[in-house]
This record gives sequence, structure tokens and C-alpha cells, in this order.
Amino acid sequence: MIRKINISALLVISVLFSCHKSAQEETPKNYIIEGQTLVLPEGSNIIPKIKTEKAVVGEYSPSISTVGTVRAIPTNYAEILPPFSGRVLKSYVNLGEKVVAGAPLFSISSPDFFNAQKEYFDSKQELALAQTNLKRQQDLFNHGVGIKRELEEAHTDVQTKKSALENAMAALKTYNVNLSNMSLGQPLVVTSPIAGEIVTNNIIMGEYLKEDSEPIVKIAELSKVWIVGQVKEKNMSFLHNLKKVEIKTEALPGETLYGKIYHINEMIDESTRSVEVFVESDNSDRNLKPGMYVNVLFSDTPTPAIIVPAKAILQNSENQFVYVQTGKNKYIKKEVVTENISDDKVRIKSGLQPGETYVAEGGIYLLDAQ
Repeated sequence: MIRKINISALLVISVLFSCHKSAQEETPKNYIIEGQTLVLPEGSNIIPKIKTEKAVVGEYSPSISTVGTVRAIPTNYAEILPPFSGRVLKSYVNLGEKVVAGAPLFSISSPDFFNAQKEYFDSKQELALAQTNLKRQQDLFNHGVGIKRELEEAHTDVQTKKSALENAMAALKTYNVNLSNMSLGQPLVVTSPIAGEIVTNNIIMGEYLKEDSEPIVKIAELSKVWIVGQVKEKNMSFLHNLKKVEIKTEALPGETLYGKIYHINEMIDESTRSVEVFVESDNSDRNLKPGMYVNVLFSDTPTPAIIVPAKAILQNSENQFVYVQTGKNKYIKKEVVTENISDDKVRIKSGLQPGETYVAEGGIYLLDAQ
């Protein structure tokens, strides 16, 4: 009885093994490796997952976008502070008024300015007296009745008085004073150092200003402005080749302004890993206002290039590659050199030729097969 049971068990195992082996033989393989070529037989479940495209040459324009802030160009912008403590006597300008360099802004009276004037006039008079004395001592010496020591002292006195006058003149010139028509006691007329427009006017007649007061007048020449944007460290190498800068703002929907790169900062902001880029833009229409946010697009002249989806690029331990179709359901690896141009697009620098058919989607399944 036991022997019959063992024979029956062996028969069952034999039948099961035979059925399993037949099922294995009947199930088609998903892929076949033929040298360097991966072949997908008919019926492979990988085939529906593969999408191919033909490599074509199109126009590629490298570009970087960022957000920028409009700023006045420093050489075209001035903040006028009171040169010393004193009282405002008169205002010569209004908000929004255009002024030229040297135009009067306001006048201010101050004991400090009076003392500087007095020092100048006293030094001027003392120099004149010293020069008269030098001339007299020179005449006496030339006629044999002068004393050499007194002549030398007169020379020294003139040099001393001349230095004092030069110091007094330098003190007044810091206030941009015209010495030729200055009179003792006249108030200081503060003038504009640049041509531009009065963008801030806090002049109040009769107000007493301290030396450390805030600027009371701001002048800006805004026919050209800077736009300062942040560009990531990884994109810095592109900037030197980008010639075109487009500027867009919500204040001018549908309109594009243009500029040019003026300067790329030498220092990286460690907190953002970005570098400041200064763009100079024409602003003749005064559409761009300091402090305004704008969108900036840096781009270059379009050049021929093969652009592929980023997911078409696969990576092994050393190189990047794509799968190229060599026949029906036949693929080989082909190494490529690429350049990322966006999150989903890659430029092929070398490796893939125009007209070749490559796997644009699903290459990961071929990679798993190998």
C-alpha cells in the first residue's frame, strides 16, 4: 500500500514539472541580446512602452531668466544733505522739476559757513600784507640797506600765509562756492552736482537743519537705468556669451524692453549661491521706475542644435548615452555629450547625428533589460 502511494506521488510531481517546463518554453522572452544590440521580439511587453523620435536640427537660443530690480545709475543720482548745521532761507526748486548741473537748490545760513568765509577773507588780507612786506624787504636788500635775515623771514611769512589761504579756499570749495563773487556774511547756496529731475524735495523754509540730517533733496537722471538681477552660480558661464537682454514688467503688459549687460559682479552671494548682474536699459519714456520689479531674460543669437527630451538621456557609471534604433525593435547604446538648457530639454553637443532615430521615452526599460 505504501509503495503504491509513493509511485502516485512521483507521478504527480513529474506531471507538474512537465507543465511548468512547457509554460516556460511557451512564454516569449521580452528581449534578446545580440552583441551590442538589444532586440525586442514580437510580443515583448517592453515594445508598447518605447517611444522614438528622429533627431532633427533646429534653432537653439541659450537663455536664462530671473527677476530684477530697477535702480538709478549711481553716477546719475545724488542725495543732497545739509553741508553743516544751519537754517534754510530759500528754496529754488519744486518736486519733479528738471535741473542742470550747478543749478541752485536752496540757501542756508550758518555760523560755521560765516567762520569759513571770515577765515578766507582774513587769510587773503594777511597774504597781501605779507607780499607787500616781502616786496619792501627785497627793494631794501637790492639797494644795500636791507638785512638778509629779514628778507628770508619775509619769504617764509609769504609761504605761510599762502598755505593758510589755500586751506581756507579748500574749505569753501567743498561747498561748491564761487569765490570770485562771494561776500562776507552771504548765505550758502547749495547747488545740484548733476543734471536730472528732483525726485525728492523735503526743503522747508525756516527749518533748522543739523549736520547729520537725512537728505533733503534727491536728484536722478533716469533716461538710462540699471536693472539688477540674481543669476545662479551654475549659470555664470552662459552669461559671457549672451548678447540679448529682454525686460518685461506687469506695468507694461505685452511690451518688451531691451538692455545690455553692463557688469557681472565678482562676488558670489553665499546665502543664495547667486551673482548680481547689472543690465543697462534705455528709459527715455520713463516707464521703468527705481524700485520696480521686472522679469529679465538673457538670451543669445539662435544657433543650429539638436534638442531632445531630458528623459531620453540615460546615465551609467561614467557616461551619458541614448538608445538609437538600428532596425525594427533593435537598439544600441550611443554615448552623447549634452548641455542642460531647461528642466525638460537637453542640447546634444556630440554623439547623436541628425536623422538618427532615438528612444525619446521608455529607455529606462531597455536599460533594465541589459
